[in-house]
Amino acid sequence: MADGALLTYAYSRNLPLVIRLCVGACTGFALVATIGFVAASCTGVLNAAVVWGSLALLTVAPWALLRACHRQIRREFDEALRFLQPAILRPSRIGAGSVMFYLAMAVGLGWVFHQAVFLNPDGMYTGVLNNLGDLPFHLQIISSFAQGHNFPPQDPSYAGVRFAYPFLVDFLAAMMTRAGAPLLAAMWIQNMVLALALVGLLHYWTLELTRERLAGFLAPVLVLFSGGLGWWLLLQDVRNSDSGLLALLQHLPDRYTIGRDALWRWGNSLTTLFIPQRSILLGVPLAIIIFTLWWQTLARDEAEAEPSAAPAAPGDDFRRMLAAGGVAGLLPLIHAHTYIVVMMTAGCLLFLFPKWRAWALFLLPAVLLAVPEMLWVTHGSGVRAHMFWGWYPGWDRANVNVFWFWFVNTGAFIPLLLTAIFWRRQERNLVPPALLRFYLPFLLCFLVPNLIKLAPWGWDNIKVLFYWYVASVPLVALLLASWWRGPGKLRWASAALLLALTLAGALDLVRVVAGSEDNREFDLDALAMARQLEQHSEPRALVLHAPTYNPPSFLTGRLSILGYPGQTWSRGLDYGQRQDDIRQMYAGSPQAAALLQHYRIGYVVVGPQERTDLSVNDAFWNQFPVVAQAGNYRVFKVERTP
Repeated sequence: MADGALLTYAYSRNLPLVIRLCVGACTGFALVATIGFVAASCTGVLNAAVVWGSLALLTVAPWALLRACHRQIRREFDEALRFLQPAILRPSRIGAGSVMFYLAMAVGLGWVFHQAVFLNPDGMYTGVLNNLGDLPFHLQIISSFAQGHNFPPQDPSYAGVRFAYPFLVDFLAAMMTRAGAPLLAAMWIQNMVLALALVGLLHYWTLELTRERLAGFLAPVLVLFSGGLGWWLLLQDVRNSDSGLLALLQHLPDRYTIGRDALWRWGNSLTTLFIPQRSILLGVPLAIIIFTLWWQTLARDEAEAEPSAAPAAPGDDFRRMLAAGGVAGLLPLIHAHTYIVVMMTAGCLLFLFPKWRAWALFLLPAVLLAVPEMLWVTHGSGVRAHMFWGWYPGWDRANVNVFWFWFVNTGAFIPLLLTAIFWRRQERNLVPPALLRFYLPFLLCFLVPNLIKLAPWGWDNIKVLFYWYVASVPLVALLLASWWRGPGKLRWASAALLLALTLAGALDLVRVVAGSEDNREFDLDALAMARQLEQHSEPRALVLHAPTYNPPSFLTGRLSILGYPGQTWSRGLDYGQRQDDIRQMYAGSPQAAALLQHYRIGYVVVGPQERTDLSVNDAFWNQFPVVAQAGNYRVFKVERTP
């Protein structure tokens, strides 16, 4: 975090210290993960030397800036102390409110992320239902780097092909475990740092766009508590309950943003995106950093009635665009959909704000850094590219009317967005022309996913749709803040609409922290079997198990022939042949021995999942030695012929 924060002095001298730390946390994570991955790929192993060496290498350039910027750094710390001391000792309304806002966010996020994965006396759990299938997959990725020496990376749940998945967030967690942090603690710390940085960056970006203090505080709330009209379902649940509202809130029967039926598909950002799809938790704040640098370079002075209070020094604009391009160039291995959004938006803004030299400085690193990453990932990946494209009108709406679908899933958000664009205040538009022009390309993030499928599983279009929402939030927050400062009726409307926009998401988060969604991923026998398998197998061994979402071998970092078929298909891989071959091997068919040799399988798990989902021929497997056993789990070692 400190190294990344120091780097910001190379391209932005006027950031508030807190925002500098937020930017530093995200860019520092991205840089150290990239450096560490390159180092581990060269050495073939991720160990403590690689971790600390990567940190040392990252430190060289930033700390060289320390000597040049030490006076400014000291001044920023003094300013931060001058703000905090009165806020604590003699609190003003604004100062105390800011401190309480961030404390509340930290406590709430800490509670929610604790529920993402935790240990109970009877096993490992997740308290987020949408995380049930994703968590074991991410645990396997982390373990494959930390314990399985998976370099160059094969797909850990589809061994034998290049890992064409944005894995640097999980690689960073693996680095933290190799530095000595427990796995679950490393994931929690990583999530908390990135989520709090996201709150700060959303606050700052909205303040930069709107110059409205209240809107800056509303923006993170609208993003983290996102939802639709699902709160209306609570009224039905109260009517069907015999215990009343307060008792119902302690044990909410179902989710209110996604999953009730085919109509509810938008979800809440924390429970459907940031927790289960870990890569986007780094992708979104990095994108906001890029968008903020664009705005400061291209449009901020044009949008303001008066020149900025802190005008840019000569050359600052070009340094900002160069830095934005460098951050964008790191995105393909962090979150590929974010890179697509950034480059698509840049292509439009280039013509709306034609500062050609500035754009050239952005595009140079954004392309030169990203192209080798994309070529490396796609070469030998086994991904079928044609699965990622197709006609897909209305996104995931099934047969529901598209207008009703979006109104139910996002509530008053779209009507408020349109109102903000056309609302006039004191004979001027609420949204200045420069801001509206800057916002227009983000509408493509809504229009394109509503027409074209961008992933094998159409719901994954949300990874692009969400950027439309994030870019629209400052405009909606500006409208709500403007109404709050208006006459009584508008103030009441602002409060009511804010509640309507966030209540469904808040209810889903209440379900999480109350333990209503707790689901066991691995029981004690599975955890014990995983420990034994790790002790008695080679790091890069190939393990045969039932194709399901949570085989215990995922915890060991060993490679799998096939993980969960649905997840494999959603990444563009063909699972059909492997699934049939797994059935034949477990059944001990005449082809079983040849298939074991063909796939070069080293170990075979026979446990409750295999006996439930497959036909297991015990006579066939008893010819192999047992190397691990726990409860109903047994692991056989397969001797390969030369």
